[in-house]
Amino acid sequence: MDGNLRRDLLYDFYGELLTDRQKRIFEDVCMDDYSVSEVAREEGISRQSVFDTIRRCERSLESYEEKLGLLEKFLQSQGLVEEILFLAEAFEKNPDPLLVKRIAERAEKILEVERDGI
Repeated sequence: MDGNLRRDLLYDFYGELLTDRQKRIFEDVCMDDYSVSEVAREEGISRQSVFDTIRRCERSLESYEEKLGLLEKFLQSQGLVEEILFLAEAFEKNPDPLLVKRIAERAEKILEVERDGI
């Protein structure tokens, strides 16, 4: 997975756990494409402080993922849903009962992933 995509997804899952100031700086630089200089000027801090804040945010987001694994569970479920869609299309072309069994197995795995997350 692309590093920026992973970072953005981690932020989607765990961004609310950052401080308001961290969120503001992170969003400005990483999502809204403001330059580090612009954010530093707006916040009244040095460019180095902006870089440090971004690094600290990224470490925090990764740490939350290590502990909670929400992104990994999401990606697992997403992959299983894609398999189900593929199998459903195959079933439309060839109504083989084995395909229904495989769809049910994938659905059960999704439920397991969800149960493990509770």
